Amino acid sequence: MATYTYETIPQTEGEAPKRFEIKQSMRDTALTSHPETGVPVRRVITGGAGLMGVGQTAPVSSGGGHCGTGCGCH
Repeated sequence: MATYTYETIPQTEGEAPKRFEIKQSMRDTALTSHPETGVPVRRVITGGAGLMGVGQTAPVSSGGGHCGTGCGCH
């Protein structure tokens, strides 16, 4: 089960969206309404843990420094 972040879609001008998380299977379709209130919602794309499998490497920055951060170190 994955945890997804959703936010309400404001229905009036000036209304702020409200975020919530819900556990769903990756096979489940995205919610279109809040499960308790029925208010329209959209899924929010957030950063993940960035898990990598064995044998994969992270991309290296070409920032200019030896450490790959672009700090200019030698």
